Amino acid sequence: MSKKIAIYLGLFFIGFSSLQAQKIDRKKVVQRHNVVNTKADTLSTLTVGNGKFAYTVDITGMQSFPEYYKNGVSLGTQSEWGWNSFPNTENYKFEETLKPYDFNNDGRKALYSVQIKEPERNKKAVEYYRVNQHRLQLGNIGLELYKKNGQKAEVSDLQNINQKIDLWTGIITSAFSLEGIPVKVWTASFQNSDKIGVKIESDLIRQKRLKVFAKYPYPSGQFLDEAAFYGNENQHSTKIISSNPNQGLIEHKLQTADYFTQLYFTDGKLSESGKHYFVYEPSSNSKTVELTVGFSEKSQKTSKSLFADAEKESISGWKNFWESGAAVDFEGSTDKRANELERRIVLSEYLTKVQCGGSNPPQETGLTFNSWYGKPHTEMHWWHGVHYALWGRPEILDKQLDYYFRSFDKAKKLAERQGYKGVRWIKMSDNEGNESPSSVAAFLIWEQPHLIYMTELLYRHNKDKKVLEKYKDLVFATAEFMADFATYDKEKNRYNLGKGVIPAQEVFPAKDTYNPTYEVAYWDWALKVAQQWKERLGESRDKKWDDVIAKLAPLPVQDGVYLSTESAKDSFTFPKWMTDHPAVLGALGMVPESPKLDKKIMKNTLDIVWERWNWGHTWGWDFPMTAMTAARLGLPDKALDALFMDIQTNTYLKNGHNYQDSRLRIYLPGNGGILTTVAMMLEGWDSSTGQFPGFPKDGSWKIKAEGFKKMP
Repeated sequence: MSKKIAIYLGLFFIGFSSLQAQKIDRKKVVQRHNVVNTKADTLSTLTVGNGKFAYTVDITGMQSFPEYYKNGVSLGTQSEWGWNSFPNTENYKFEETLKPYDFNNDGRKALYSVQIKEPERNKKAVEYYRVNQHRLQLGNIGLELYKKNGQKAEVSDLQNINQKIDLWTGIITSAFSLEGIPVKVWTASFQNSDKIGVKIESDLIRQKRLKVFAKYPYPSGQFLDEAAFYGNENQHSTKIISSNPNQGLIEHKLQTADYFTQLYFTDGKLSESGKHYFVYEPSSNSKTVELTVGFSEKSQKTSKSLFADAEKESISGWKNFWESGAAVDFEGSTDKRANELERRIVLSEYLTKVQCGGSNPPQETGLTFNSWYGKPHTEMHWWHGVHYALWGRPEILDKQLDYYFRSFDKAKKLAERQGYKGVRWIKMSDNEGNESPSSVAAFLIWEQPHLIYMTELLYRHNKDKKVLEKYKDLVFATAEFMADFATYDKEKNRYNLGKGVIPAQEVFPAKDTYNPTYEVAYWDWALKVAQQWKERLGESRDKKWDDVIAKLAPLPVQDGVYLSTESAKDSFTFPKWMTDHPAVLGALGMVPESPKLDKKIMKNTLDIVWERWNWGHTWGWDFPMTAMTAARLGLPDKALDALFMDIQTNTYLKNGHNYQDSRLRIYLPGNGGILTTVAMMLEGWDSSTGQFPGFPKDGSWKIKAEGFKKMP
């Protein structure tokens, strides 16, 4: 062997050994962030699920105390399909929510669905269409526990509490005792059906002091539905369809929803114990019982399954998830924030997989409890979905995008109603794209380019032309609207965005606002990408799109900083304009660097936002967004400082949820934001150089990373 070949082989094996040494022990990383509860903390509930169905449990491993937990992270059971509407007894028409606007005095008279205050009938029509449809809480499945004196046990009666979720398997193990008698409960979710499995072990079973109940709340009709409203008993019906010593089938009927609960159990009896309340009493011959509880839209025969089946599916499904896509390991870092960042990452991966893996944009509180009546917000889809592509799991994002095919016709009709070409994606809707009245949502536009951004990420994954073919009609119709929405200003020979726009920073009034910095930058980028899709498919570039790209208004600048919007010259002096999302930073962070943007000016903007912003009036995704801007500006220390800003809305609870306030106790866009930003800081973006460009190079971070994709 020649000396040169020997050297090459030596270098090869050194490199190979180095790569092998960097291999992450994923199971170790995940399991070191398992959550353990030793008391009944209402903000530390745990959830099992599969992305389109989720079941959240209290300290018993089931939903035994829904009223005790309702003001925390509530004990929800929700699915992607479970929706209901109250009767439209007054025959309200959606048209009664519409109001004409002509923001730019061009005779458009566009109709927007807004929160009309008068006349009274229109106001009530608005209220009806905001509340309906609403997502259902499918039912509470919990333990009835009895003390020796025959009284039902309360949370305070439970002792020796030790509950743990094994994130690697998705299985929750809950142990506690009642009057000295131990109880152990194992909880898992099936991964291919809307069903949970439970195993219970206790001498309380032999003593007939432990039963399982199924209780059906009524939809609250409120902004939140905490799965614990038991009023209006006569406005819905529940009955046992069939039962025997090993199974029971319950039907629950509401105004427009009719669904079924199938229970299988080892031995015992299911009976009605009260209105909308059913009890399974296990046989006292054994101290162990297994059961499964499944929810479905249709009554269908399913094969008998018990906890062992749920356990098997959960172990297999979660192993496949954790071993797919990307992973990061910060072990050995001396920066004290490293372990906490890793904890937030792992728990965010778990929570978003459980709550946001269906064929729709998720609601902001996932499948735990309703926010905004359970309706998804498409402007949040960027935060819910982008991370999947960057973490090498594009198939989950691909599934979420099914919504846009289903809602296409309604989005097209919305654009037509306002006199525009293409499709205007509906900001606040149900799963079928039915519009909800809102005096803010109706005027937001930053959700429009998201479809282009997300499908571009799917294409970038492996440059598959099939992705272009699948999504081209959606992408081109989106771009068609965007180009048509831009208003031509003859005097300045340019295209403006607005008036008639509420930016991502929602404090600005639609009637006065035009050319918000983030939206202009995003519009420019997305239209250019849509033209690239034309070229990739061998089609001619669209002349109108090119005209808008060439003449789109510049990013508004004053005194060396970018304004939040061109119409707000006092962006950084008027207090109100320094609250809500500092979306101006999104023009470099969420949006890639463009020729329209000057990084020096953006650095000045970041500095002034950092210093003057009212950070107490922000939201969970604002901190990841700020970190992305800092990273793209070459300020990794500042990026980390942004991720760890000590602000209430940047709180990550013990169970990983992003806490906002007493109204919004969980907020999944914050979790998605963490994952997106960390992926960007690790793998970089198209114009970045070097390894881990978003992290300091001072030796305080020891990083192993694998499987990430670059951000545009």
